[in-house]
Amino acid sequence: MSDMPQDDARAAQIDSELARLADAVEELNAQGVMRLYGSGWRVLGLQFARGLVFGLGTALGAGVLVSVLVYSLSKIQFVPVIGDFARDVIVEIEAARGSE
Repeated sequence: MSDMPQDDARAAQIDSELARLADAVEELNAQGVMRLYGSGWRVLGLQFARGLVFGLGTALGAGVLVSVLVYSLSKIQFVPVIGDFARDVIVEIEAARGSE
C-alpha cells in the first residue's frame, strides 16, 4: 500500500506534462504552423527541396571559390611551383572544355 502515494504523484506529474504539451500544440496552431505545412508529406517535400537547393548552392560556391583561387595562383610568378601547378590545372581545364 505504500506505492499508492508514489503512483498518485507520478500520475499528477504526467497530467501536468500532458497539459503543458497541449498548451504548446495550441500555441503552434495559433501561430499557423500546422496550417502552413498541412501534412507530413508536405514537410518532407519542402525539406527535400531545401536540401537540394542547399547542396546546389554549396557546389556552385565551392566551384567559384576554387576557380578564383586557381586563377589567382596561376598569376603568381615568384613561387614557381605553385604557379606551374596552377597553370597545369588551367591547361587541363581548357583541354577538357575543348573536347566537349
